[in-house]
Amino acid sequence: MVVIAVMAAYLLGLPEPLVGAREAGIFRSFKINGVPPSSILTIPALTTGVHTVIVAAVITGTAPLLFDAPLPVNWIGFLVSVIAIIVATAGMAVVTGVVSANSRVVILWSQLIFIPSMMLGGIMIPYGELTPGVAQASQLLPATQAMNALRGLATGEMAAFDPWVSVVSLLVCGVVGFGLALFLFSWDRHNTLRRGHPALGFVVLAPLAMTWFF
Repeated sequence: MVVIAVMAAYLLGLPEPLVGAREAGIFRSFKINGVPPSSILTIPALTTGVHTVIVAAVITGTAPLLFDAPLPVNWIGFLVSVIAIIVATAGMAVVTGVVSANSRVVILWSQLIFIPSMMLGGIMIPYGELTPGVAQASQLLPATQAMNALRGLATGEMAAFDPWVSVVSLLVCGVVGFGLALFLFSWDRHNTLRRGHPALGFVVLAPLAMTWFF
């Protein structure tokens, strides 16, 4: 539930306001007043992170009472895993908002990550029950890496693959996402000075793909 909450907050909640602000010309007014792109991207990500941490705390505190769910065995591992998925989805969200042409397209890009994560990311179907080909492809999903990290570091269960590789890949994914978002950032939809093709946004998945080699 924590993983679902994080992905919903970032992938479904963050990109659309970024696109809406760009289409409305708000970013151009920010540029006139000297607000850098880094602030435009990081401040919404940080505020969403604060809200997400509160939701995660509520879920963790009430789940044992309402659903008889076990608490994490290793709290440090739990916190590290949650921080990693927050960083990764924040990076994915900002780069999605930057590369999307309009509000309709941003929903499609967000769902392209969110829906497969729900179906194949170890949330609804355990990773071990997927066919080998599907399981390998699912490693491109942040939910797969997050669930693997939580299983290996927080719950004390046997992880499908090295949970620390999952943590590192998620953190690197977030850093790459923010870097790509800054590189591809445009102040409004009429901006013709974009420094790279929007397809470069797919590079954000490269750190997750590297888990295949490790």
